Amino acid sequence: MTTAYEQARAAFAEWGVDTESAMATLARIPISVHCWQGDDVGGFERKSGASGGGIQATGNHPGRARTPDELRADLDFAYGLIPGRHRLNLHAFYMDTDETPDRDQIELRHFTPWLDWARDRGIGLDFNPTFFAHAKADDNLTLSHPDAGIRDFWIEHGQRCREIAAGFGKAQGSQCVINHWVPDGSKDIPVDRMAARERLWASLDRMLTPQHDRAHMLDAVESKLFGIGVEAMTVGSHEFYLGYAIHRRIALCLDMGHFHPTESVADKLSAVALSVPDLLLHVSRPMRWDSDHVILLNDDILAMAQELVFAGLLPRTRIGLDFFDATISRTAAWVIGVRNMQKALLRALLLPQDRLKAAEAALDFTQRLALTEELKDLPFAAIWAEHCARADRPTGATLVADLARYQASVAGRG
Repeated sequence: MTTAYEQARAAFAEWGVDTESAMATLARIPISVHCWQGDDVGGFERKSGASGGGIQATGNHPGRARTPDELRADLDFAYGLIPGRHRLNLHAFYMDTDETPDRDQIELRHFTPWLDWARDRGIGLDFNPTFFAHAKADDNLTLSHPDAGIRDFWIEHGQRCREIAAGFGKAQGSQCVINHWVPDGSKDIPVDRMAARERLWASLDRMLTPQHDRAHMLDAVESKLFGIGVEAMTVGSHEFYLGYAIHRRIALCLDMGHFHPTESVADKLSAVALSVPDLLLHVSRPMRWDSDHVILLNDDILAMAQELVFAGLLPRTRIGLDFFDATISRTAAWVIGVRNMQKALLRALLLPQDRLKAAEAALDFTQRLALTEELKDLPFAAIWAEHCARADRPTGATLVADLARYQASVAGRG
């Protein structure tokens, strides 16, 4: 233990906070790292696809992963700079196979290299169907498409993805979260919103009907405010999926980029937690809308982490990241983003929760304000540095140098 840590530990102890307990709790919180940051949401399908779904990474920074092996190497580097044990969130079109299955033909064997890699490293896999970047999604309609044949195609895709997720969960001995997001919507003002939402509801019911062991797989559904090409109406709105998650007793995914910039997703956590059994978070930074910037250690992230801790939601919340920025080093984006989420959680765990709640319960808002402001001066950074040191992970100038060195090694990728 360093002198700086011992002094910081004593400072927190004066407020009744046990820094050792906070670090131990943080070490047990896995964060699901999103694979699509590493290659600009391109995927590795051998069949030719199409654009669609409002998914776009901007920039052309050198070093994009071009193969599954390159992506796994980049992930190995990133995990090596992040304390704790974490997960990988994999999209369906990141299959690793010499075969050319269409989306309604994929099987667990098409992901065997990913499963073997994750098992060797003690990394849990999460999964997502890919309802975009395909010729049958070019109208930004999939599960709500008026054509029953197209709906059937995507229902089959979703069912096969759920089978794959259950296979991941069984093989790895930990629950695989499978998140369902579709790009469906209308660019201009529709005249029959109800019909589209009825079709989506019915398609989801069919897709989620096959039962899988909950110990192996957890379904989640994700809403969105709007996107490119669906500015007028998103079929799967927040209200739609909140109702659907309650209806099916499944997890609700809240993506920080999928709401109006003035809305607080942190505020939504306790509200929806009263109605749904589980929560999934996609932590992002929307500068205007769903622009998916790398998360900063800003007020939004700090508020999210504090709500998770103070509301007791960590046991039934899965935390994942969702951003993609091709203007900067992709591996650095992973490392900085995950570490910022961890820093926010650690700061929340280092607050004297009981004392703050007692002031609020007594309607002593002056005391609450005074405590909140004084606590900001506590030496959080020293606790984070100690946490990283114990995990043999760098901080400060050493971290920056490591990030730059790796980026230089991959910059020559075409």
